[in-house]
Amino acid sequence: MNDPVSVFHALHHGRPPGDPLVLPGPWDAASARVFEDAGFPALATPSAGIAASLGYDDGSTPPAEMFAAVARIVRSVSVPVSADIEDGYGLAPDELVERLLEAGAVGCNLEDSTDGVLVDPRRQADRLAAVCAAADGRLFVNARVDTYIHGDPAATDVVADTIARARLYAGAGAGCVYPIKAPADVLPRLAAAIPAPLNALGPPDGPSTVRRLGELGAARITFGPQLQRGATDAVRDLAGRLLGRRTASSAEPHRPPNRVVR
Repeated sequence: MNDPVSVFHALHHGRPPGDPLVLPGPWDAASARVFEDAGFPALATPSAGIAASLGYDDGSTPPAEMFAAVARIVRSVSVPVSADIEDGYGLAPDELVERLLEAGAVGCNLEDSTDGVLVDPRRQADRLAAVCAAADGRLFVNARVDTYIHGDPAATDVVADTIARARLYAGAGAGCVYPIKAPADVLPRLAAAIPAPLNALGPPDGPSTVRRLGELGAARITFGPQLQRGATDAVRDLAGRLLGRRTASSAEPHRPPNRVVR
């Protein structure tokens, strides 16, 4: 039987156009079980979704809590789980790999920006190479390229910069590259120029969009925190309906409780 990392790696390759690997993003053990029960072959945690579930703003989750949350998700399912670990929290490659393996993750996302500023691409490629060397085949690295969220279109050719960064990262050993928020119309150019599977950010609005992104060149689709936010919206709607029924049958007006802002 193949090990989980080999299974996860294989899921990214040999896919026909229009059939990309779809990886929903669980934010806790319960949502992970729902996605596994639905039939998804693997999962990819979103750092922003986990942050929200733990009561933190995006980007401010303490590393120990993020790794603990990933470990709980991994323990709750039998399918491979990749972890979004933002920019790596400043951890040395050996320690970063050790923490991921202790959590049971088969892969990770690593961003090429810190505090909203793009990292020098060669420095990022060196870091990715060190992570891949430390992992020694035990992790599948998805290199996120942040040119479309932190680049300067007035100063650079964003498509060319994205391709240059992605090629460096693939050469450093990344198994997949993720130009987050790249427009759909540039995906064919990116896919043709980058020698690694392409991860695209997809809206969770059904198979037609997923199929279209696959046809444009995406081998893998993730959703960031969108699924967690959709679930929160559903709970908010339910809460509003419950509150509406209660206030309709109550003689006294509702007074909201004091709220502690953390």
